Amino acid sequence: MAILVKNWLLKRWFLIALAVVLAVGFSCSRALAPLADSDWSPLLRRGIVAVVLFVMALPLGLSAVWRAVRFPGPSVLAAGINFGLLPLLAWGMYLVLMPPLGLHPQLAIGILIAAATPSTLASAAVWTRRAGGNDTVPVLVTLITNLSCFVVTPLWLVAMTGRAVESVRLSEMVVKLLCLIILPMSAAQFCRLGPGVRSWATDHKGGLGVVAQCGVLSMILLGSVRAGLSVRLETSTDAAGIADYVVMIALVLTIHLSMLAVGHLAGFWLRMSRPDRIAVGFAGSQKTLLVGLTVAVEDYGNFALAVLPMVAYHVGQLLVDTLIADRLQATAPPAED
Repeated sequence: MAILVKNWLLKRWFLIALAVVLAVGFSCSRALAPLADSDWSPLLRRGIVAVVLFVMALPLGLSAVWRAVRFPGPSVLAAGINFGLLPLLAWGMYLVLMPPLGLHPQLAIGILIAAATPSTLASAAVWTRRAGGNDTVPVLVTLITNLSCFVVTPLWLVAMTGRAVESVRLSEMVVKLLCLIILPMSAAQFCRLGPGVRSWATDHKGGLGVVAQCGVLSMILLGSVRAGLSVRLETSTDAAGIADYVVMIALVLTIHLSMLAVGHLAGFWLRMSRPDRIAVGFAGSQKTLLVGLTVAVEDYGNFALAVLPMVAYHVGQLLVDTLIADRLQATAPPAED
């Protein structure tokens, strides 16, 4: 019994820690306010992002990328869905569905921010492998979307929210994301030039992944603290209600699941193999939390609740994709490669 409990905790530790971090962040937001709302908070957030990206890129071998580059169709399709069709769907919902539903404006802006962020740094590959898919595809999608997000993300956000958010400056966002994303990943690959570092990173890939996930949890803590402070400071006329949060969660799950389905269907229509279709589905629909929270907090600071859709999207994709991956693995044809 103890072994079963231990194995369950090892598999679910991140989700358990995620629930604890969210609860602590919201309930203790006043006590933890200096972490999210002080002069050194931006430096802390950017430092966490840089460290996580460096740690995630350190065990990333170029051989895996080369395998995906040789057959780029699935990766290009997934990147197009993630950075093209998904933001377009969210923008359409923002214009057509959210006003009639009466969604709180800050939550609506947050959904657009979540949609404009790049593909996740780790979980897409992990869930693809878990489902029996081709896990080299998410590696290339991660590189394509994260290395281009310093331009693509600001362009999408300025196009979608430019009229509503005049404080956003394209050039400033581009320079900031360039430093936050490109430099740490490039530094990690430079460090891999040393045989000792390369071997160590490969041998400790699991441990580095845990470190990166702890960094993600720390970003969620900062975001939940800031959101908790904003909820407490809201006036009764401007406050978001329970219905707003329910609608927001439903919308982000709809966006994620619809793009996951589109990835599978598009791969089927293009006669891709089942492992490639699985990879396209996960890589095309998942979003990274690090970039989204950074943009929401630093560039859309006046929209304090905008961090919540990003957190909801990330938590939602972890939960539903776990169930989907396990189902895909259980129904895999034994004879198919």
